[in-house]
Amino acid sequence: MREVRAGAPPSRAAAVRTFLRHLLEMLAAMVAGMAVLGFVWSLVLARLGWPSLDDRPLLGALVMVTDMTIAMVVAMRYRGHGWPATVEMSVAMCLPFALLAGPYLMGLLAADSMMMAGHLLMVVAMVAVMLRRRAEFVVRHDAEDVRAAPRQGGRPAGP
Repeated sequence: MREVRAGAPPSRAAAVRTFLRHLLEMLAAMVAGMAVLGFVWSLVLARLGWPSLDDRPLLGALVMVTDMTIAMVVAMRYRGHGWPATVEMSVAMCLPFALLAGPYLMGLLAADSMMMAGHLLMVVAMVAVMLRRRAEFVVRHDAEDVRAAPRQGGRPAGP
């Protein structure tokens, strides 16, 4: 393994590995958020005597994407990502479902198709944000490393 001095740009292979690791970690955080917060929602709704969110697919999808977004925001902030990237990633996660709500409500899209397309488009949108801010996603997860990565435009990323 070759030694890389501090501040040196990572090799292309290392950058790709780190980029993919960031994506997988965010996806894992999202799944955890969906599972944990989804369980909490089911307990709260059952306690209140309200029907399951499964009975209302669009509401269920919006709650689920919110649960995933909360977990992803916590993970990104914990890893030292700045607010601009975190907000962009949150928008990228929510936007597909917002766009698909209209066709679903008009009866042009079945609930299962809305969920499948929403999740697929969410990952595509997340990768687009990561590529846009690639300097922030090809460095290690240490807070200092992320903040030291140049932002688009060459300025250092700040808190």
